Amino acid sequence: MNAPEPTAAALEPIAEALPAPRRSRQARAVWGSRVVTIGGDAPVRVQSMTNTDTVDVIGTAIQVKELAQAGSELVRITVNTPEAADAVPHIRDQLDRMGIDVPLIGDFHYNGHRLLSEHPACAQALSKYRINPGNVGKGDKRDRQFAQMVEAAVRWDKCVRIGVNWGSLDQELLAALMDENAARAQPWAAQQVMYQALVQSALGSAAFAREIGLAADQILISCKVSGVRDLIAVYRALSKRCDYALHLGLTEAGMGTKGTVASAAALSVLLQEGIGDTIRVSLTPAPGEARTQEVVVALEILQSLGFRSFNPSVTACPGCGRTTSTTFQELAQQIDAFLRAQMPVWKARYPGVETLKVAVMGCIVNGPGESKHADIGISLPGTGEAPAAPVFIDGQKATTLRGSGIVDEFHRIVEDYVERRFGAGATH
Repeated sequence: MNAPEPTAAALEPIAEALPAPRRSRQARAVWGSRVVTIGGDAPVRVQSMTNTDTVDVIGTAIQVKELAQAGSELVRITVNTPEAADAVPHIRDQLDRMGIDVPLIGDFHYNGHRLLSEHPACAQALSKYRINPGNVGKGDKRDRQFAQMVEAAVRWDKCVRIGVNWGSLDQELLAALMDENAARAQPWAAQQVMYQALVQSALGSAAFAREIGLAADQILISCKVSGVRDLIAVYRALSKRCDYALHLGLTEAGMGTKGTVASAAALSVLLQEGIGDTIRVSLTPAPGEARTQEVVVALEILQSLGFRSFNPSVTACPGCGRTTSTTFQELAQQIDAFLRAQMPVWKARYPGVETLKVAVMGCIVNGPGESKHADIGISLPGTGEAPAAPVFIDGQKATTLRGSGIVDEFHRIVEDYVERRFGAGATH
């Protein structure tokens, strides 16, 4: 059967999928000579949080270092007691001695007004404060205690993230909105009232902070929920009503595959729409799992969307009946692990290496084609195919590997390619 002739419309260029980025204000987190810009024209930043006891100075500093080296550009720590507040400047000193200049964010709830007022060294050592409007006090104490925290930020010239969370939403505000909704001729669904409460709490708190003296470019906002569609709805509304820098994150995302998929689903939709200036993937680590997994997922989300490049990408097929051998799976895993392990050194030695694309394919069906699209690729022999593995470099077949040493030979080819393309003598 003959294929139909393409129409004129079908021959038109396909529109670019990525929208123009949302124009948010530019905020910044500063420590020493390190300035991390957020919002505006800055790239979407990756944030993480420690799960150590902040009082444990060495343990917390080590985990902050691990998170920073994994790619986190901002790290939040819990500051919940006077002892934790006293530990913060020592953590900062320890990080500075280790050469880790990542900005630290203090996470405050309930007693942050006292801790920031009574521990000025803590207030000064932090680069940013996270304030939850739902946990700053009740009644007439709420505004006074919120003001104390903002005044500390103004005094020490720090950024503030006004972080609303539906698990700790201001109950007085929510009750007032529920009463107002009940009086409507056609009341909204309770879910819509919750959305409005989240947005109103964040924007009202930001307006109050500016009245106290905090500059607009020192304010970031988040409205975190644990439902994917809820998060998307709230942030779409929030982005239409303000130009503050926005922090994205699905709160209590969960463990393993569930947390990873839910976070990727929610954040990808919003980022694709140009919404979001910093992100965090709030994974519950499995017993013994590194805390850095949440950073790895956040980096992968941004890189998969094409917003940023952090590590060389490895394209690998899933395998099928043509690939009963596990050779290509093992090689893909080894290459991916090798590239990630080399990146801390390679980033300094080989500028641009994070854009490298490697393909490790399992048979002749898509192997040669995918390998040609990558910077360097290998098509391994599938079941019943000749025991030969063609290697493609910059779209051209360079060599064919045979025998039991294919894995080691391909490793050497990758290393040689990185040196030749990204090394000091490369022309790029």
